[in-house]
Amino acid sequence: MNQNIKQKSDYCLNCKMKPCSNKGCPLNNDIPGFIEQIKNENYEEAYRILSNTTVLPAVCGKICPHQKQCQGSCIRGIKGEPVSIGDLESFIGDYSIENNLQIERNNNKGIDKKVAVIGGGPAGLTCSAFLAKHGIKVTIFEKYNYLGGLLVHGIPEFRLSKKVVKDSIQKILDLGVKVKYNQQLGNNLKLEDLLKEYDYIFLAIGANVSSKMGIEGENLAGVYGGNELLEYKNHPDYNGKVVLVNGGGNVAMDTARTIKRLGAKEVKVVYRRAKEQMPAEEKEINDAINEGIEFLFQNNIVKIIGNEKVEKVELIKTELVQKEGESRLSPIDIQGSNYEIDADYVIMALGSRTDNLVKDLNLDLTTRNYIEIDENYKTSNHKIFAGGDLVEGRGSVAKAARDGRNVAEQILKQIYNG
Repeated sequence: MNQNIKQKSDYCLNCKMKPCSNKGCPLNNDIPGFIEQIKNENYEEAYRILSNTTVLPAVCGKICPHQKQCQGSCIRGIKGEPVSIGDLESFIGDYSIENNLQIERNNNKGIDKKVAVIGGGPAGLTCSAFLAKHGIKVTIFEKYNYLGGLLVHGIPEFRLSKKVVKDSIQKILDLGVKVKYNQQLGNNLKLEDLLKEYDYIFLAIGANVSSKMGIEGENLAGVYGGNELLEYKNHPDYNGKVVLVNGGGNVAMDTARTIKRLGAKEVKVVYRRAKEQMPAEEKEINDAINEGIEFLFQNNIVKIIGNEKVEKVELIKTELVQKEGESRLSPIDIQGSNYEIDADYVIMALGSRTDNLVKDLNLDLTTRNYIEIDENYKTSNHKIFAGGDLVEGRGSVAKAARDGRNVAEQILKQIYNG
């Protein structure tokens, strides 16, 4: 047995209350259960336990925000270091790939129902797997010629190996899931056509359009969206250039670290709150700092200056105050603290929104342009479900996967209950 893994598994107290599972993990993985099997070197059983709730352990074990989720709820973390849950999950996920362990089926055969899943990201893949485990005929419609969604085009290779993603997806396809590639909703793929052929549809196309600030100069050449840069990889030439990345989440970290690797002279992350308030994982922030990326905490961009392209950026310093009714400190501008710095490019990584195509789906939308769903993930069309970032904005991979699993359970209920 790997000695390092043994030490990490032995450190787990196998708590009866399981706060890591019940409170910390969006998927409610049986964390003490699978770790107990690692202690006993029953790796196949550990994988079987994980497969009851997740089909992406090799992925989630590497990129989930463990400090904010499972490890953040670990009892051992109260007075010391938490159990290394992510490393242990990653170990079992990798073991399942190396040893060709299969996702267990539920042996439900003869169910003559067909489900179309639109989008091959974490939500769509997970939904497809849990339906296929029950014998449902599933077809994924994917706009690219590959599956994975943001696992492939949203997370850089230095954080998540594309081979791990591909191998994890293959386990799902081995359940009998079919895929139709190069199928883009609103282009060569129509909901009305799918409704004629499939019993149910799951919309899982994500929300990957970068949000904007609505400030002067945002339309100048040299202003880009972080989501689009990561997805389409249409980067300009950064060599010798100064780049400002505006935002504090993992997209901002991934964008900044990618741009630094592509030769930028200076990369500066602008964040209007303090370091402790950044939504990005602490490890990602520290990795960025160690790679030479500068952080301008408690600063806010108020104007982008240039003739036709970015030349300078005007910032204002902020202070953090406690507002009535709010649990965390809020940033407010310090009047008169404005200053300018030179910049060649500005990257907006402030969050994401849905594509405008959602307006043409004839489904009810929220005021923020997300698909409106009920408590069962059902849209205004009773045959169409939606989940993941499409219904609530950017969340973790585990949260999107949980939506996919929940949708599968709701569809199965409808099938079994008529």
